Amino acid sequence: MLPWILYPLLAWTLCVLLLVWSFRKVITAAWREPVLKFPVLVIESDDWGPGPALHAQALERLRQVLLRHRDSRGRPALMTLGVILALPDTAAIRAARMERYHRLPLTDARFEPIRRAMAQGIADGVFAVQLHGLEHYSPAVLMNAAHTDPAVAQWLATGTLPETETLPSHLQSRWTDASRLPSVPLRDVDIARAVAEETALFKDIFGIPPVVAVPPAFVWGETVERAWAAHGVRVVVTPGRRYEGRGADGRPDRAGRDLRNGERGSAGMLYLVRDAYFEPALDHKAERVTAALAHNTELGRPTLVETHRFNFVRAGAAEALAELGRALDSALAAYPSIRFLAPVELAEAMTRRAPDLIEAGFKARLRAWLARLRILPRFWKLARVTGLALPLRLAGRLVGATARLHGRELCP
Repeated sequence: MLPWILYPLLAWTLCVLLLVWSFRKVITAAWREPVLKFPVLVIESDDWGPGPALHAQALERLRQVLLRHRDSRGRPALMTLGVILALPDTAAIRAARMERYHRLPLTDARFEPIRRAMAQGIADGVFAVQLHGLEHYSPAVLMNAAHTDPAVAQWLATGTLPETETLPSHLQSRWTDASRLPSVPLRDVDIARAVAEETALFKDIFGIPPVVAVPPAFVWGETVERAWAAHGVRVVVTPGRRYEGRGADGRPDRAGRDLRNGERGSAGMLYLVRDAYFEPALDHKAERVTAALAHNTELGRPTLVETHRFNFVRAGAAEALAELGRALDSALAAYPSIRFLAPVELAEAMTRRAPDLIEAGFKARLRAWLARLRILPRFWKLARVTGLALPLRLAGRLVGATARLHGRELCP
């Protein structure tokens, strides 16, 4: 018979084992996620594509700011351009009495300055183009909505180069039919045809097939992933979860578990997580980028910062550009060993466990893993209740998990 003093210990051990078993999937996923040796920062800017000539000027100003900021290896700061390849040809649609969709692709001669500005930034290593979509909506869904929603009809009837950012938000999802809510899935055959069109046009414009995709409004499904994979796309940028449709309120409907950097979907897609937001036009300051970088660096994760075209082409663009420069200055000052990488480079490094970027040492991986456990809300709450948090904190102190990880500390 056990001494009575051992019974509380046995009960606590059983509680801890039950807790760990209940959360085994997220605990294991946190361990498997790659740990970076260095802070990595990527500015991800969506919605670039056809537009007025001033958008080319905005891209040139961004190129100059990015070139002025270089990482520890001398590489300039990098901004991804999530490219939309076409707008509605509103004049042709109106001529067809709103009965047929016509598109105005980025290949049109009037957009040559924008294409040239993108190409110059790519050549300088400050822009990396990513597939955002042929359009930022489903054309068939848009036309259906135009017959029932006066706001959509007005959007098509106004001007020649309408901004997709001003569409009703639920219609900005390309891969679901949100002409009525809740949305319903698109047909597989329509998805396959649309993906074939957009990947072919992307290659025509940029001379390379798309490797990275950013789903519009982050609504997509496995059928889309399979179609992308069939046309060479290998990486999907996500917000850490997937939404597959729009609910009755128009908001995205979450589907499935959380997604982590380096995980793969059923079609073989590698996921990257974009979890920081920097919209200067909405009064976001440089400190948001610095705080996100500090948080993700402690977790051994890259920092993919979401921003959008509208910050740099509307009133206040000069202030937004200055704030971007200040964010990059702050990041370089706080993390001298920071690296500016394109998402495709990150994905390749994670795939082959590149020793120059991906941590293999047990102590460093343990340190990041313990930090990741502390941000799992339900698990950490129960860990505090059961007392498991105490030994985890002690372990964290032993490996330096509670200290902010500066660039030099991440190096072997």
